[in-house]
Amino acid sequence: MSEFLTGREKQIVRSGTTSEAILCAKPSLAGSVSQRACVFCGSRVVLYPISDALHLIHGPIGCAVYTWDIRGALSSGPELHRNSFSTDLQEKDVVFGGEKKLYASLIELIDRYKPKAAFVYSTCLVGVIGDDLEAVCKKVGLEKSIPVIPVQAPGFNGTKKDGYKVACEALATLVGTSDREIPKFSINILGDFNIAGELWLLLDYYRRMGIHVNATITGDGRVDAIRNAHKASLNVVQCSGSMMYLAKLMQEKYGVPFMRVSYFGLEDMSEALYGVAKFFKDKDLMIKASEIVKEEFLRIMPVIKEYKEKLQGKKAAIYVGGSFKAISLIKALRLIGVQTVVVGSQTGTSEDYELIQQLCDEGTIIVDDSNPIELSTFVKEKKADIFIGGVKERPIAYKLGLGFCDHNHERKEALAGYEGMLNFAKEIYATAMSPVWQFTR
Repeated sequence: MSEFLTGREKQIVRSGTTSEAILCAKPSLAGSVSQRACVFCGSRVVLYPISDALHLIHGPIGCAVYTWDIRGALSSGPELHRNSFSTDLQEKDVVFGGEKKLYASLIELIDRYKPKAAFVYSTCLVGVIGDDLEAVCKKVGLEKSIPVIPVQAPGFNGTKKDGYKVACEALATLVGTSDREIPKFSINILGDFNIAGELWLLLDYYRRMGIHVNATITGDGRVDAIRNAHKASLNVVQCSGSMMYLAKLMQEKYGVPFMRVSYFGLEDMSEALYGVAKFFKDKDLMIKASEIVKEEFLRIMPVIKEYKEKLQGKKAAIYVGGSFKAISLIKALRLIGVQTVVVGSQTGTSEDYELIQQLCDEGTIIVDDSNPIELSTFVKEKKADIFIGGVKERPIAYKLGLGFCDHNHERKEALAGYEGMLNFAKEIYATAMSPVWQFTR
Protein backbone atom coordinates (compact mmCIF):
# COMPACT_ATOMS: atom_id res chain seq x y z
CA MET A 1 0.00 0.00 0.00
CA SER A 2 2.76 2.40 -0.99
CA GLU A 3 0.24 4.89 -2.34
CA PHE A 4 -0.71 5.89 1.21
CA LEU A 5 1.11 8.25 3.54
CA THR A 6 4.09 6.79 5.37
CA GLY A 7 3.03 6.19 8.95
CA ARG A 8 -0.48 4.98 8.13
CA GLU A 9 0.41 1.49 7.00
CA LYS A 10 -0.51 -0.16 10.31
CA GLN A 11 -3.92 1.52 10.32
CA ILE A 12 -4.89 -0.34 7.14
CA VAL A 13 -5.20 -4.14 7.05
CA ARG A 14 -6.77 -6.81 4.85
CA SER A 15 -8.83 -9.38 6.68
CA GLY A 16 -7.31 -12.86 6.72
CA THR A 17 -3.87 -11.75 5.52
CA THR A 18 -2.27 -10.80 8.87
CA SER A 19 -2.47 -11.70 12.55
CA GLU A 20 -1.36 -8.23 13.62
CA ALA A 21 -3.88 -5.97 15.34
CA ILE A 22 -4.81 -2.78 13.51
CA LEU A 23 -3.31 0.38 15.00
CA CYS A 24 -5.96 2.79 16.25
CA ALA A 25 -6.76 5.50 18.81
CA LYS A 26 -3.83 7.64 17.71
CA PRO A 27 -3.79 11.28 16.55
CA SER A 28 -4.48 11.85 12.87
CA LEU A 29 -1.36 11.97 10.75
CA ALA A 30 -0.48 15.48 9.59
CA GLY A 31 -1.38 15.94 5.94
CA SER A 32 -3.83 13.04 5.75
CA VAL A 33 -6.94 15.29 5.67
CA SER A 34 -8.62 13.02 8.21
CA GLN A 35 -12.41 12.69 8.32
CA ARG A 36 -12.39 13.29 12.09
CA ALA A 37 -13.97 16.34 13.71
CA CYS A 38 -12.67 18.37 16.68
CA VAL A 39 -13.18 18.17 20.46
CA PHE A 40 -15.82 20.90 20.41
CA CYS A 41 -17.83 19.07 17.75
CA GLY A 42 -17.64 15.82 19.73
CA SER A 43 -19.00 17.46 22.86
CA ARG A 44 -21.80 19.16 20.92
CA VAL A 45 -23.10 16.02 19.20
CA VAL A 46 -23.41 14.26 22.57
CA LEU A 47 -25.03 17.07 24.57
CA TYR A 48 -27.09 18.68 21.80
CA PRO A 49 -30.23 16.45 22.10
CA ILE A 50 -30.94 17.53 25.72
CA SER A 51 -33.95 19.51 24.65
CA ASP A 52 -34.89 21.49 27.77
CA ALA A 53 -31.36 22.82 28.33
CA LEU A 54 -29.77 25.98 27.01
CA HIS A 55 -26.72 25.42 24.81
CA LEU A 56 -24.45 28.47 24.54
CA ILE A 57 -21.23 28.45 22.52
CA HIS A 58 -18.60 30.83 23.87
CA GLY A 59 -16.60 31.58 20.75
CA PRO A 60 -16.78 32.88 17.18
CA ILE A 61 -20.08 32.62 15.35
CA GLY A 62 -18.59 30.06 12.95
CA CYS A 63 -18.44 27.41 15.68
CA ALA A 64 -22.15 27.85 16.33
CA VAL A 65 -22.98 27.69 12.62
CA TYR A 66 -20.84 24.57 12.15
CA THR A 67 -22.77 22.66 14.82
CA TRP A 68 -26.26 24.12 14.38
CA ASP A 69 -28.89 21.36 14.41
CA ILE A 70 -25.99 18.92 14.14
CA ARG A 71 -28.10 15.83 14.82
CA GLY A 72 -31.43 14.73 13.47
CA ALA A 73 -32.40 14.42 17.13
CA LEU A 74 -36.14 14.73 17.59
CA SER A 75 -37.86 15.88 20.78
CA SER A 76 -41.27 14.87 22.13
CA GLY A 77 -41.54 18.21 23.90
CA PRO A 78 -39.20 21.22 24.23
CA GLU A 79 -37.04 22.23 21.28
CA LEU A 80 -34.74 24.74 22.94
CA HIS A 81 -31.78 22.60 21.83
CA ARG A 82 -32.40 23.47 18.19
CA ASN A 83 -31.23 27.05 18.79
CA SER A 84 -27.49 27.50 18.38
CA PHE A 85 -26.67 30.41 20.66
CA SER A 86 -23.25 32.08 20.51
CA THR A 87 -21.41 34.91 22.27
CA ASP A 88 -19.96 35.78 18.83
CA LEU A 89 -16.47 36.72 20.05
CA GLN A 90 -14.76 39.43 18.00
CA GLU A 91 -11.23 40.90 17.82
CA LYS A 92 -12.01 43.28 20.71
CA ASP A 93 -12.94 40.29 22.90
CA VAL A 94 -9.67 38.56 22.04
CA VAL A 95 -7.78 41.59 23.36
CA PHE A 96 -9.88 42.41 26.43
CA GLY A 97 -11.45 39.04 27.20
CA GLY A 98 -14.97 37.72 26.72
CA GLU A 99 -16.10 36.97 30.30
CA LYS A 100 -18.39 40.01 30.61
CA LYS A 101 -19.99 39.15 27.28
CA LEU A 102 -20.50 35.56 28.40
CA TYR A 103 -22.08 36.63 31.69
CA ALA A 104 -24.46 39.06 29.99
CA SER A 105 -25.41 36.44 27.36
CA LEU A 106 -26.19 33.80 29.98
CA ILE A 107 -28.32 36.14 32.08
CA GLU A 108 -30.33 37.30 29.06
CA LEU A 109 -30.88 33.81 27.65
CA ILE A 110 -31.82 32.21 30.98
CA ASP A 111 -34.29 35.01 31.72
CA ARG A 112 -35.85 34.67 28.27
CA TYR A 113 -36.04 30.88 27.85
CA LYS A 114 -36.21 29.58 31.46
CA PRO A 115 -34.12 26.43 30.77
CA LYS A 116 -33.73 23.57 33.24
CA ALA A 117 -29.93 23.82 32.89
CA ALA A 118 -27.33 25.51 30.71
CA PHE A 119 -24.30 24.05 28.95
CA VAL A 120 -21.58 26.54 28.03
CA TYR A 121 -19.06 25.35 25.44
CA SER A 122 -15.54 26.75 25.18
CA THR A 123 -13.90 26.85 21.75
CA CYS A 124 -10.38 27.17 20.37
CA LEU A 125 -10.43 30.94 20.77
CA VAL A 126 -11.43 30.71 24.43
CA GLY A 127 -8.69 28.15 24.99
CA VAL A 128 -6.18 30.69 23.65
CA ILE A 129 -7.35 33.86 25.46
CA GLY A 130 -7.99 32.04 28.76
CA ASP A 131 -11.47 33.18 29.80
CA ASP A 132 -12.44 31.65 33.17
CA LEU A 133 -15.46 29.71 32.00
CA GLU A 134 -15.94 27.88 35.28
CA ALA A 135 -16.04 31.07 37.36
CA VAL A 136 -18.66 32.71 35.14
CA CYS A 137 -20.81 29.55 35.06
CA LYS A 138 -20.63 29.17 38.84
CA LYS A 139 -21.63 32.81 39.38
CA VAL A 140 -24.61 32.62 37.01
CA GLY A 141 -25.69 29.26 38.42
CA LEU A 142 -25.88 30.69 41.94
CA GLU A 143 -27.75 33.78 40.77
CA LYS A 144 -30.30 31.89 38.66
CA SER A 145 -30.55 28.70 40.76
CA ILE A 146 -30.06 26.31 37.84
CA PRO A 147 -27.07 24.12 36.88
CA VAL A 148 -24.79 26.10 34.56
CA ILE A 149 -22.22 23.62 33.33
CA PRO A 150 -18.93 24.53 31.64
CA VAL A 151 -17.99 22.23 28.76
CA GLN A 152 -14.23 22.62 28.34
CA ALA A 153 -13.93 21.74 24.67
CA PRO A 154 -11.34 23.84 22.77
CA GLY A 155 -11.20 22.12 19.39
CA PHE A 156 -7.41 21.87 19.27
CA ASN A 157 -7.27 19.69 22.42
CA GLY A 158 -7.76 16.48 20.43
CA THR A 159 -10.36 14.77 18.28
CA LYS A 160 -14.09 14.20 18.30
CA LYS A 161 -13.58 11.20 20.60
CA ASP A 162 -11.94 13.44 23.22
CA GLY A 163 -15.02 15.64 22.95
CA TYR A 164 -17.16 12.66 23.91
CA LYS A 165 -15.25 12.36 27.18
CA VAL A 166 -15.64 16.09 27.88
CA ALA A 167 -19.40 15.76 27.35
CA CYS A 168 -19.58 12.75 29.69
CA GLU A 169 -17.77 14.72 32.38
CA ALA A 170 -20.31 17.52 31.98
CA LEU A 171 -23.20 15.05 32.24
CA ALA A 172 -21.64 13.47 35.34
CA THR A 173 -22.05 16.78 37.19
CA LEU A 174 -25.83 16.46 36.69
CA VAL A 175 -26.22 12.75 37.53
CA GLY A 176 -27.04 12.14 41.17
CA THR A 177 -28.47 15.58 41.94
CA SER A 178 -32.06 14.29 42.25
CA ASP A 179 -33.50 11.45 44.30
CA ARG A 180 -36.89 10.34 42.98
CA GLU A 181 -38.05 6.75 43.38
CA ILE A 182 -38.56 4.74 40.17
CA PRO A 183 -40.06 1.30 39.27
CA LYS A 184 -38.15 -1.92 39.96
CA PHE A 185 -37.25 -2.88 36.37
CA SER A 186 -35.67 0.41 35.32
CA ILE A 187 -32.87 1.12 32.85
CA ASN A 188 -31.18 4.12 31.31
CA ILE A 189 -30.48 4.17 27.57
CA LEU A 190 -27.09 5.76 26.94
CA GLY A 191 -25.80 6.74 23.53
CA ASP A 192 -28.99 6.75 21.49
CA PHE A 193 -29.70 10.24 20.16
CA ASN A 194 -33.25 9.74 18.82
CA ILE A 195 -32.16 10.31 15.25
CA ALA A 196 -35.28 10.32 13.09
CA GLY A 197 -37.28 9.17 16.15
CA GLU A 198 -35.43 5.86 16.58
CA LEU A 199 -35.53 6.10 20.36
CA TRP A 200 -39.32 6.03 20.36
CA LEU A 201 -39.23 2.64 18.61
CA LEU A 202 -36.90 1.31 21.33
CA LEU A 203 -39.03 2.72 24.14
CA ASP A 204 -42.02 0.84 22.72
CA TYR A 205 -40.12 -2.47 22.70
CA TYR A 206 -39.03 -2.05 26.32
CA ARG A 207 -42.53 -0.91 27.36
CA ARG A 208 -44.00 -4.06 25.81
CA MET A 209 -41.45 -6.07 27.79
CA GLY A 210 -42.37 -4.37 31.07
CA ILE A 211 -39.17 -2.35 31.37
CA HIS A 212 -39.25 1.25 32.61
CA VAL A 213 -36.79 3.55 30.81
CA ASN A 214 -35.72 6.02 33.46
CA ALA A 215 -33.47 8.38 31.48
CA THR A 216 -32.49 8.63 27.83
CA ILE A 217 -29.02 10.11 27.55
CA THR A 218 -29.13 12.08 25.49
CA GLY A 219 -31.76 11.48 22.77
CA ASP A 220 -35.02 13.29 23.64
CA GLY A 221 -33.17 14.02 26.88
CA ARG A 222 -34.50 15.94 29.86
CA VAL A 223 -32.39 17.51 32.58
CA ASP A 224 -34.51 16.17 35.46
CA ALA A 225 -34.30 12.60 34.15
CA ILE A 226 -30.52 12.83 33.79
CA ARG A 227 -30.23 14.17 37.35
CA ASN A 228 -32.07 11.04 38.56
CA ALA A 229 -30.24 8.59 36.26
CA HIS A 230 -28.28 7.01 39.12
CA LYS A 231 -31.48 5.40 40.43
CA ALA A 232 -31.72 2.97 37.47
CA SER A 233 -30.67 -0.66 37.87
CA LEU A 234 -28.79 -0.85 34.56
CA ASN A 235 -27.23 1.38 31.93
CA VAL A 236 -27.77 0.07 28.39
CA VAL A 237 -25.07 1.64 26.22
CA GLN A 238 -25.81 1.93 22.50
CA CYS A 239 -23.07 4.24 21.18
CA SER A 240 -20.17 2.95 23.26
CA GLY A 241 -17.70 5.40 21.70
CA SER A 242 -19.57 8.40 23.05
CA MET A 243 -21.06 7.09 26.28
CA MET A 244 -18.89 4.31 27.69
CA TYR A 245 -16.96 6.81 29.81
CA LEU A 246 -20.16 8.01 31.52
CA ALA A 247 -21.29 4.41 32.06
CA LYS A 248 -18.00 3.62 33.80
CA LEU A 249 -18.21 6.78 35.92
CA MET A 250 -21.72 5.82 37.06
CA GLN A 251 -20.61 2.29 37.85
CA GLU A 252 -17.72 3.54 39.98
CA LYS A 253 -19.68 6.26 41.82
CA TYR A 254 -23.19 4.80 42.09
CA GLY A 255 -22.71 1.08 41.45
CA VAL A 256 -24.90 1.07 38.32
CA PRO A 257 -23.70 -1.75 36.02
CA PHE A 258 -23.70 -1.32 32.26
CA MET A 259 -24.30 -3.47 29.21
CA ARG A 260 -23.12 -2.66 25.70
CA VAL A 261 -25.71 -3.20 22.96
CA SER A 262 -26.52 -2.27 19.40
CA TYR A 263 -29.99 -1.53 18.04
CA PHE A 264 -29.01 -1.90 14.37
CA GLY A 265 -29.95 -5.14 12.61
CA LEU A 266 -32.28 -7.94 13.66
CA GLU A 267 -29.67 -10.01 15.48
CA ASP A 268 -28.28 -7.20 17.64
CA MET A 269 -31.70 -5.65 18.30
CA SER A 270 -33.00 -8.96 19.59
CA GLU A 271 -29.94 -9.51 21.75
CA ALA A 272 -30.45 -6.04 23.26
CA LEU A 273 -33.90 -7.14 24.48
CA TYR A 274 -32.78 -10.56 25.65
CA GLY A 275 -29.76 -9.07 27.42
CA VAL A 276 -31.90 -6.79 29.58
CA ALA A 277 -34.24 -9.65 30.47
CA LYS A 278 -31.26 -11.84 31.43
CA PHE A 279 -29.86 -9.07 33.61
CA PHE A 280 -33.03 -8.83 35.71
CA LYS A 281 -33.32 -12.65 35.88
CA ASP A 282 -37.07 -12.44 35.49
CA LYS A 283 -38.97 -15.19 33.67
CA ASP A 284 -41.87 -12.96 32.61
CA LEU A 285 -39.51 -10.39 31.08
CA MET A 286 -37.79 -13.11 29.06
CA ILE A 287 -41.13 -14.51 27.84
CA LYS A 288 -42.28 -11.05 26.73
CA ALA A 289 -38.94 -10.38 25.01
CA SER A 290 -39.27 -13.69 23.13
CA GLU A 291 -42.80 -12.80 22.06
CA ILE A 292 -41.68 -9.44 20.69
CA VAL A 293 -38.78 -11.00 18.77
CA LYS A 294 -41.00 -13.74 17.32
CA GLU A 295 -43.68 -11.27 16.29
CA GLU A 296 -41.20 -8.93 14.61
CA PHE A 297 -39.32 -11.72 12.82
CA LEU A 298 -42.54 -13.16 11.41
CA ARG A 299 -43.45 -9.73 10.12
CA ILE A 300 -40.06 -8.77 8.70
CA MET A 301 -38.30 -11.90 7.41
CA PRO A 302 -40.55 -12.50 4.35
CA VAL A 303 -39.74 -8.98 3.14
CA ILE A 304 -36.03 -9.40 3.92
CA LYS A 305 -35.98 -12.66 1.95
CA GLU A 306 -37.26 -10.89 -1.17
CA TYR A 307 -34.58 -8.19 -0.91
CA LYS A 308 -31.87 -10.79 -0.31
CA GLU A 309 -32.70 -12.69 -3.49
CA LYS A 310 -32.36 -9.52 -5.56
CA LEU A 311 -29.24 -8.15 -3.83
CA GLN A 312 -27.08 -11.27 -4.08
CA GLY A 313 -23.61 -10.38 -5.36
CA LYS A 314 -23.76 -6.70 -4.41
CA LYS A 315 -20.82 -5.21 -2.50
CA ALA A 316 -20.76 -2.47 0.12
CA ALA A 317 -18.17 -0.14 1.62
CA ILE A 318 -18.72 1.14 5.17
CA TYR A 319 -17.10 4.15 6.82
CA VAL A 320 -18.79 5.44 9.98
CA GLY A 321 -17.91 7.21 13.22
CA GLY A 322 -17.90 4.27 15.63
CA SER A 323 -16.63 0.76 14.97
CA PHE A 324 -19.41 -0.86 17.03
CA LYS A 325 -21.92 0.53 14.53
CA ALA A 326 -19.81 -0.89 11.71
CA ILE A 327 -20.07 -4.36 13.27
CA SER A 328 -23.86 -4.17 13.25
CA LEU A 329 -23.87 -2.95 9.66
CA ILE A 330 -21.75 -5.90 8.50
CA LYS A 331 -24.29 -8.29 10.05
CA ALA A 332 -27.27 -6.38 8.65
CA LEU A 333 -25.78 -6.35 5.14
CA ARG A 334 -25.07 -10.06 5.28
CA LEU A 335 -28.72 -10.66 6.22
CA ILE A 336 -29.83 -9.04 2.94
CA GLY A 337 -27.18 -10.76 0.81
CA VAL A 338 -24.68 -7.88 0.51
CA GLN A 339 -20.96 -8.50 1.00
CA THR A 340 -18.89 -5.95 2.93
CA VAL A 341 -15.62 -5.31 1.07
CA VAL A 342 -14.39 -2.15 2.82
CA VAL A 343 -15.05 -1.18 6.45
CA GLY A 344 -13.61 1.54 8.64
CA SER A 345 -14.33 4.03 11.39
CA GLN A 346 -13.09 7.28 12.87
CA THR A 347 -12.99 6.24 16.52
CA GLY A 348 -12.64 2.44 16.54
CA THR A 349 -11.11 0.38 19.34
CA SER A 350 -8.68 -2.51 18.91
CA GLU A 351 -11.26 -4.97 20.35
CA ASP A 352 -13.89 -3.89 17.84
CA TYR A 353 -11.46 -4.08 14.91
CA GLU A 354 -10.51 -7.60 15.98
CA LEU A 355 -14.17 -8.61 15.86
CA ILE A 356 -14.57 -6.91 12.47
CA GLN A 357 -11.69 -9.01 11.09
CA GLN A 358 -13.44 -12.16 12.33
CA LEU A 359 -16.76 -11.15 10.74
CA CYS A 360 -15.42 -10.07 7.36
CA ASP A 361 -14.55 -12.21 4.37
CA GLU A 362 -10.90 -12.68 3.49
CA GLY A 363 -9.44 -9.70 1.69
CA THR A 364 -11.84 -7.13 3.13
CA ILE A 365 -10.03 -3.82 3.63
CA ILE A 366 -10.27 -2.56 7.22
CA VAL A 367 -9.15 1.00 7.91
CA ASP A 368 -8.93 3.34 10.88
CA ASP A 369 -9.20 7.15 10.57
CA SER A 370 -9.23 7.22 6.78
CA ASN A 371 -9.35 10.13 4.34
CA PRO A 372 -11.07 10.82 0.98
CA ILE A 373 -8.16 9.70 -1.23
CA GLU A 374 -7.78 6.39 0.61
CA LEU A 375 -11.50 5.71 0.67
CA SER A 376 -11.83 6.45 -3.04
CA THR A 377 -8.95 4.06 -3.80
CA PHE A 378 -10.44 1.27 -1.67
CA VAL A 379 -13.93 1.60 -3.14
CA LYS A 380 -12.62 1.52 -6.73
CA GLU A 381 -10.31 -1.42 -6.05
CA LYS A 382 -13.08 -3.49 -4.49
CA LYS A 383 -15.72 -2.44 -7.05
CA ALA A 384 -18.26 -1.59 -4.35
CA ASP A 385 -21.84 -0.98 -5.44
CA ILE A 386 -22.86 1.11 -2.46
CA PHE A 387 -21.15 3.31 0.11
CA ILE A 388 -22.57 3.57 3.65
CA GLY A 389 -21.31 6.58 5.56
CA GLY A 390 -21.98 10.14 6.65
CA VAL A 391 -22.10 13.61 5.23
CA LYS A 392 -18.36 13.66 4.45
CA GLU A 393 -18.50 10.41 2.50
CA ARG A 394 -21.51 11.33 0.36
CA PRO A 395 -19.48 13.40 -2.18
CA ILE A 396 -16.98 10.55 -2.53
CA ALA A 397 -19.75 8.14 -3.52
CA TYR A 398 -21.40 10.54 -5.93
CA LYS A 399 -18.15 11.50 -7.64
CA LEU A 400 -17.33 7.84 -8.16
CA GLY A 401 -20.82 7.13 -9.48
CA LEU A 402 -22.05 4.64 -6.91
CA GLY A 403 -25.01 4.52 -4.56
CA PHE A 404 -24.89 6.10 -1.11
CA CYS A 405 -26.73 5.22 2.11
CA ASP A 406 -26.72 7.91 4.80
CA HIS A 407 -26.03 6.40 8.22
CA ASN A 408 -24.89 9.62 9.87
CA HIS A 409 -26.50 11.67 12.63
CA GLU A 410 -28.22 14.13 10.28
CA ARG A 411 -30.38 11.51 8.57
CA LYS A 412 -34.16 11.73 8.58
CA GLU A 413 -35.10 8.05 8.38
CA ALA A 414 -35.01 5.61 11.31
CA LEU A 415 -32.55 2.74 10.79
CA ALA A 416 -32.54 1.28 14.32
CA GLY A 417 -34.88 -1.38 15.66
CA TYR A 418 -36.92 -3.86 13.66
CA GLU A 419 -38.68 -1.19 11.64
CA GLY A 420 -35.30 0.40 11.03
CA MET A 421 -33.99 -2.84 9.54
CA LEU A 422 -36.84 -2.79 7.05
CA ASN A 423 -36.04 0.82 6.17
CA PHE A 424 -32.36 -0.05 5.79
CA ALA A 425 -33.04 -3.01 3.49
CA LYS A 426 -35.41 -0.92 1.41
CA GLU A 427 -32.87 1.90 1.06
CA ILE A 428 -30.00 -0.44 0.14
CA TYR A 429 -32.17 -2.16 -2.47
CA ALA A 430 -33.50 1.07 -4.00
CA THR A 431 -30.02 2.56 -4.16
CA ALA A 432 -27.99 -0.43 -5.34
CA MET A 433 -30.54 -1.53 -7.93
CA SER A 434 -31.37 1.88 -9.36
CA PRO A 435 -31.24 1.88 -13.20
CA VAL A 436 -29.35 5.18 -13.12
CA TRP A 437 -26.02 3.39 -12.56
CA GLN A 438 -26.04 2.00 -16.10
CA PHE A 439 -25.32 5.55 -17.28
CA THR A 440 -22.40 6.16 -14.90
CA ARG A 441 -20.25 3.07 -15.39
